[in-house]
Amino acid sequence: MNKELTVLYFGSYSLANARNAILMKGLRENGVTILECNDRSRSYITKYLKLLFKYLKFIGKFDVMIVGFSGQEMMPLARILTRKPIIFDAFTSHYMGYILDRKYFSSQSLRAKYYHFIDRWSCSLADIVILDTQAHINYFLKEFNFLAYKFRKILLGANTDLFQRQDGPILSKDGAQFNVVFWGNFIPLQGVEYIIRAAKILEQHSVKFYLVGGGGQTMPENKKLVHNLGLNNVEFTGKLSQEDLNRKIVDADVCLGAFGGGIKTDVTIQNKIFEALAMGKVIITSRTTAIEEILTDGENCILCASANPQSLADKILMLAHDKELKDRIAVNGYEFFKKNLDEKIIGGELKKIIEEIT
Repeated sequence: MNKELTVLYFGSYSLANARNAILMKGLRENGVTILECNDRSRSYITKYLKLLFKYLKFIGKFDVMIVGFSGQEMMPLARILTRKPIIFDAFTSHYMGYILDRKYFSSQSLRAKYYHFIDRWSCSLADIVILDTQAHINYFLKEFNFLAYKFRKILLGANTDLFQRQDGPILSKDGAQFNVVFWGNFIPLQGVEYIIRAAKILEQHSVKFYLVGGGGQTMPENKKLVHNLGLNNVEFTGKLSQEDLNRKIVDADVCLGAFGGGIKTDVTIQNKIFEALAMGKVIITSRTTAIEEILTDGENCILCASANPQSLADKILMLAHDKELKDRIAVNGYEFFKKNLDEKIIGGELKKIIEEIT
């Protein structure tokens, strides 16, 4: 008989974040009881005090604590509060994200040293650290000088409450215009500039690019590039409601992943890649170490060279000219998602880890 498990989710995690929503739903679908000790106050002093007092009512009522994403700064308090096993969902590195990818600060700055320190310290305090790909784990092992024994891979998947395929067969629609859709934050790992330059290459073809998102670090320069290139086949839609985003994805012939040339693009897999699969859409994304752990080029996705607009343009044109190939990959991608990536499957993998340490 399976042991009944109770998990305390702890920290300042956001329920609007796909990673947290997916794991919590997946655990519940596997019969795990979840208690929540969460505070999102802006001030860390206020947050720590509120979490401390909220935690008191959970003492003795859980088997394992999970510090949800983003939780680096929550780990020291979590370790002080409990001797129970702690699983830390690191999910991404502050140092990699803010310093190596977005380059907000110099790698020699005090802020960079702090991010590197808190990444390493937070992981060292956990009994188990979970990350989304083996490539990401390998980065942590090398960058922070860890041993592999405490790291586990839990894939991201998609929130199927929000992203679901419409009923009926996955078939190409009729129409002269070939719609290509990107959604996400405009940050370096996404490589939006390469999407725009691919649009330039394809400007004489009936291909329209829709860039969906409310902003981000690279958006001003991305908009300037579209203007400078004189493109009329690229549209910035701004942030869309979930309903409007889903409608845009349904109308897409192809969805786009990430195309940046940095380390974060190489070792992580972005939400929208799994979301596209969940909605039965063909995804084109960079050929990276992480993506090749999961997906197969020409079978359930299409891969192109990173930071290479010509390669991306060639793959888009290939699908535009081969309806049968596009439909086959869309079907295969959706079937792969159902078999490997829905919340219950991912939650089951996390439950196995919880059982290991209880």
